[in-house]
Amino acid sequence: MPESWAPMGLADSWFLQVIEAVANVVLGFVLMLAIEGFRLHKMPQFPYLVSGGLQVSAKYFTTQSMVAGVSFPVATLAKSSKMVPVLIGQLLLGSAKYTTREYLNVALIVAGTGLVSMAGKSKAGKQDSLMGLLCLIGSLACDGTVAGAQKSQKKKLKESGLTEKNFEMQFLTNFYMTLTALGFAAVFQEFGPAMEFILANPVIFTKIVLFAACSAVGQAFIFFVISEFDSLVCSTVTTTRKIFSVLLSVFTKGHSMNAQGWSGIGLACLGILSELEDKFSKSGEKSKEKTK
Repeated sequence: MPESWAPMGLADSWFLQVIEAVANVVLGFVLMLAIEGFRLHKMPQFPYLVSGGLQVSAKYFTTQSMVAGVSFPVATLAKSSKMVPVLIGQLLLGSAKYTTREYLNVALIVAGTGLVSMAGKSKAGKQDSLMGLLCLIGSLACDGTVAGAQKSQKKKLKESGLTEKNFEMQFLTNFYMTLTALGFAAVFQEFGPAMEFILANPVIFTKIVLFAACSAVGQAFIFFVISEFDSLVCSTVTTTRKIFSVLLSVFTKGHSMNAQGWSGIGLACLGILSELEDKFSKSGEKSKEKTK
């Protein structure tokens, strides 16, 4: 969820997750029927229920951490470190194996993005709340568990003669994300206060709907990456986006960047370029083996 929502006074975080997930369900279902066909009756539902529930919980915890008082730099740094629990989750739950170079690439990208996130933002301010920090830990734990579950799920589907499909995955995952968010929104009685806030601030509701629509389109590409590769590659892509967003802001908006920020960009770019070169090298080796 966008970090700017937390300070707006709309602390009904589960309700926000419902709106975003529903937009993804609609887009995923329409494109699934139009492009991939209907085979939901053949797909195992439990892995998607677990994945969807954990993913929406990770988003909720990130948003709630800022509602609880965690500063934006700390929350951004935690999100930048998502690759670490994702890698650990795939090792423990997905039986994945990674080389020393891949570990080094992850370390460079996380460290670099962290330096950029914290650059120029170390001014004294109120201390981050314990509850907010615990929410961030919960978010990272959910991310890592999701990554391992997705890796394991992909293997089970292959054993059953099935392959993951982009929009089908988007629909199923967000369907269970919607159910999870609806359940918690009802338990915490968020619907009434949220609707009152929306009716009193229609302009903000328009922005929320626009964000949900953009999220659905963006997630279509993210689920394509997950279906074709894995969650670690997906995390690499989303973390890379943060670096390019910073660079775009610096060059087009006239923002300044201190030495720490540029050092972070350099480290992250080094890790990204190394990751890309490693992936292309392995892809080339596989192509050569197939042609023999």
